[in-house]
Amino acid sequence: MQLLKYIWILLIFNNSISFSQQTTSTYWQQHVAYTMDVDMDVENYQYIGRQKLVYTNNSPDELNKVFYHLYFNAFQPGSEMDARLQTILDPDRRMVQNIGTKENPELKSRISSLKPDEIGFIKVQSLKQNGIPVSFEVEGTILEVRLEKPIKPSEKHIFELEFLGQVPIQIRRSGRNNKCGVALSMSQWYPKMAEYDFEGWHADPYIGREFYGVWGDFDVTIHIDKNYMLGGTGYVQNPQEVGFGYENTDLPYKLPTSNTLTWHFKAPNVHDFTWVADTNFLHDIKELKNGTKLHFLYKEEAETKATWKKMQPIAVETMEFYNDYIGEYAYDQYSIIQGGDGGMEYAMCTLITGNRGFKSLVGTMMHEMGHAWFQFALATNENKHGWMDEGFTTFIEAIASDRIMHNKSEFIFENSYNYYYYMVSTGQEEALVTHSDRYNTNLSYNINAYDKGSVFLAQLGYIIGWEILENTIKEYYKKWAGKHPNPNDFIRVAEKVSGLELDWYLNEFTQTTHTVDYAIKEINDQTITLERIGRIPMPLDIQVTYIDNSVENFYIPLNLIRGEKKTKATILADWGWAHPTYSFKASKKVKEVIIDTSQLMADIVKENNVLKK
Repeated sequence: MQLLKYIWILLIFNNSISFSQQTTSTYWQQHVAYTMDVDMDVENYQYIGRQKLVYTNNSPDELNKVFYHLYFNAFQPGSEMDARLQTILDPDRRMVQNIGTKENPELKSRISSLKPDEIGFIKVQSLKQNGIPVSFEVEGTILEVRLEKPIKPSEKHIFELEFLGQVPIQIRRSGRNNKCGVALSMSQWYPKMAEYDFEGWHADPYIGREFYGVWGDFDVTIHIDKNYMLGGTGYVQNPQEVGFGYENTDLPYKLPTSNTLTWHFKAPNVHDFTWVADTNFLHDIKELKNGTKLHFLYKEEAETKATWKKMQPIAVETMEFYNDYIGEYAYDQYSIIQGGDGGMEYAMCTLITGNRGFKSLVGTMMHEMGHAWFQFALATNENKHGWMDEGFTTFIEAIASDRIMHNKSEFIFENSYNYYYYMVSTGQEEALVTHSDRYNTNLSYNINAYDKGSVFLAQLGYIIGWEILENTIKEYYKKWAGKHPNPNDFIRVAEKVSGLELDWYLNEFTQTTHTVDYAIKEINDQTITLERIGRIPMPLDIQVTYIDNSVENFYIPLNLIRGEKKTKATILADWGWAHPTYSFKASKKVKEVIIDTSQLMADIVKENNVLKK
């Protein structure tokens, strides 16, 4: 099973590289191979790291410099993350403290209060390119390296660096001693090569949002106090030497006699590496029908233990559902680990806080597991297209929850649609193409990325038909897993699967804040007149009830689509989008007309969608 998946991963990666060698395509992507050796001091929360990075330039460009992310540097007073917390209208409540009163709160950035032994940092102490020292400059969370020798297309260069890190007090995602008491949540902890793609370098400072990384392989060795159990990205290579439930009980143990354990992990074809450590973890393993193993690491506390045990079979069912609905998960292992500050996705794992109710735990698990497909397999640029990650995951989470938890909801996407409608009503909506760090408010970002992104998919199902949408999702995963797709890549898949033109939809719903608003203007015996009030044009599903109580469904194609979805409804002539009104004659005298009984069209004014004569 594992060998087959390695072959699958290798095929995807080789296919992506081979694109650069074909005259029919300009697709390419960079590749990294990390080897890291880390000594972790659990007393002062500092660690010494040695990193070797083989960087392959698959681009057509000659590179004169490279950039690394030093994410932990954000957790220092005066950082850009600190400044943003103090200036944004609605700072993340996890990252601020109230120094006022309950009635008159005064919020202060928690970062600004960190002491020298509480901050985070990554200090690069030496850096070589192909064995030759190179000069570099640190600006906040970005390390800029001026190369001794340019990296030409198709060349491999080796970078070797030594660094000192300090784990910050847990404030956002990463950190030590979170509210659940988990000792180390080690995400964004190492010097990480920035991505270079067809748009150039993506050396974005870490302000607090999302990530974008280079596909590659990780070989990571961690030396730590023997009382700490680890979990996270990758497969444990020396299970008999560490134990803690990873070992094969049929084979002899090789536990060291020293006070330090050495953990060796390998992770093939991922774009990040995360690990978590604690002295009080329980470790359970569940296996799927196809052999994939789910690892659960959580605190040995009564309340946490009860909910996490109860969640485990649902996690198995969730992954099997996603395998069927999207495509098979790319690895043999996935870990659900207590840590972090809420719920966050990482390569081959997720970090979830544990002190929460069962329903909340299951919902968070379903969402974060969905990222194993829509982020860590597809790997869109979350900074630029967060809605393709969070929104698509919110969409699939809603379906999974309905299918598995049997929620009694008439409309499973109701929350996402209502949040989107609310955002529109405030007049503060921003376009989906807004960079994740540059939204005016956290509220606008959250509703856009999670909810409007989910609405984008659900409404696409209205436009092209639900079965075609499901086929589109499968084809999108099959075609673009391992390749950093962007919005146009997704919509082109949808066009090919549906046979319809959809560029207008991508433009209107992601690059503008235009809205959908259709109305039934008039019923005159058998003649029905409709009106487009909003700026986004749409094909329309119309339900007509006649005076004899019989019902007929009509479908009005939009001329921009250049076709129509499969439907059993009576198909009428196209509605040219520039025309503000449209009239058609029904077969009998009309009693009532309803626009879109499915609720999937995101019409912001529902009251004018129904008219009775």
